[in-house]
Amino acid sequence: MPTEPPPAVASPDAPPPAAASPAAASRAVAPPDAPLLAAPLLAAHEPPPVEILRAHGASDLVLAADHAGRRIPEALGRLGIAEHELTRHIAWDIGIAGVATRLSAALDAALVMQCYSRLVIDCNRDPGVPSSMPERSEATTIPGNLDLAPADRTRRVDALFTPYHDAIRALLDRRAAAGRPSVLVALHSFTPVYLGERRPMHAAVLYNRDARLSLALRDLLAAEAGLVVAENEPYRVSDLTDYTVPVHAERRGLLHVEIEIRQDLIADAAGEAAWAERLARLLPAAVRQAA
Repeated sequence: MPTEPPPAVASPDAPPPAAASPAAASRAVAPPDAPLLAAPLLAAHEPPPVEILRAHGASDLVLAADHAGRRIPEALGRLGIAEHELTRHIAWDIGIAGVATRLSAALDAALVMQCYSRLVIDCNRDPGVPSSMPERSEATTIPGNLDLAPADRTRRVDALFTPYHDAIRALLDRRAAAGRPSVLVALHSFTPVYLGERRPMHAAVLYNRDARLSLALRDLLAAEAGLVVAENEPYRVSDLTDYTVPVHAERRGLLHVEIEIRQDLIADAAGEAAWAERLARLLPAAVRQAA
């Protein structure tokens, strides 16, 4: 099989660049006589928005991590928030990049990861919904997302959202054209405490129209000693609150599951490795049961 040139790789958990000013605006201000052309959101020296690993992996599983990274484009500064906020769960799915990369290696599975923060644009939301570019996340106001002009929203969609989903779409299209089956696994993590409410579950499976793989994996996870496994908690999949599963899996009729892991369990390399090993054992068995 001909090989593709390796994709440009960005580090999803690389720290955001230092802001030139805490009040960096989310829109560029051009002189009155400037041509009405929006500048690209990402500068030429900034990392690309998408990281793809093992595009030709042998596994039927295709992994997606919508919130793997926490970078902020330099043009947006820090969106007006303190730097420590960008290490919190509001900016990314803590630990999921480490789990995903290890799982991809263990299974020889294709993996697509978004490298920029969901505070810039949430790649698991339709760009038309308010939570796509949140003005407030948990209890934190995001000044750089307030009163965004349509052109500013379009720049973010074009720079980050579209390339990410184009990469998933192209990968699935190539596999389908080659007669290869695909099982989509969307990987996420959740904070142990949200708005003061403690979440006791260790992991969860989420689904909407097709529960087959989610329920098979739920049962296998629940059989692991000491694990508390939830179903459609603390979130659930819907057309309003999700994008990756409805668009890339449900519309194609692909077997799929969305997995949530509690962030304190994967906050270090040991936790990431333990959960990657667990999912590498259980996911293939769940697929066999659900198929």
